[in-house]
Amino acid sequence: MREQYRSESFTEDGLAPDPMDQFARWFRQVAAGGMLHEPNAMVVSTATPEGRPSSRTVLLKMYDARGFVFFTNYESRKGRELAANPYVSLLFPWHPLARQVIVTGTASRVAREETVAYFRTRPHGSQLGAWASDQSTVIGTREELVHRYEDLSARYPEGEKVPAPPHWGGFRVVPDTIEFWQGHENRLHDRLRYVREGGEDGTWRVERLCP
Repeated sequence: MREQYRSESFTEDGLAPDPMDQFARWFRQVAAGGMLHEPNAMVVSTATPEGRPSSRTVLLKMYDARGFVFFTNYESRKGRELAANPYVSLLFPWHPLARQVIVTGTASRVAREETVAYFRTRPHGSQLGAWASDQSTVIGTREELVHRYEDLSARYPEGEKVPAPPHWGGFRVVPDTIEFWQGHENRLHDRLRYVREGGEDGTWRVERLCP
């Protein structure tokens, strides 16, 4: 199965000076185009201290000059792996536009007030789900999970304030590199990567990678 990508030119001249500004530019284009159901879906890859990797799809919930933020159960597999090894990779697979964004960096927990503020915006059912699921742990049957949810639903009916779970919250990924990948025909893709120099407050340089 092969496809010839036919897409617009992507050169250094058109890049934003800052990679987060470039990400915002592409993200707005993808979101406005209506070609993707969830343009904020990203593959989050983590690893144990021994180097054993794992990946899963997570929804990006916010981004700004500081980095990319997602929320999860801190006791889940990814939460435990990030606690032991903060290095992480994010992949935005925008295939209908023949685009990808690949981020490498380090993850750390967001402030508790940020977590609580975001938790308040979640639908009531999603708030209950954060309490009902011991993410990544083994459970005997689906009925057990549904029973937990129903118990919580009775305790916190619609309109009742649900507290944010203490074991649930956000991670902010501070990027070290951000690669913007634009597919082209004959596999002559454009790959432009921003690399941070001089730590978190440093500058960015751009390098072109062979496809």
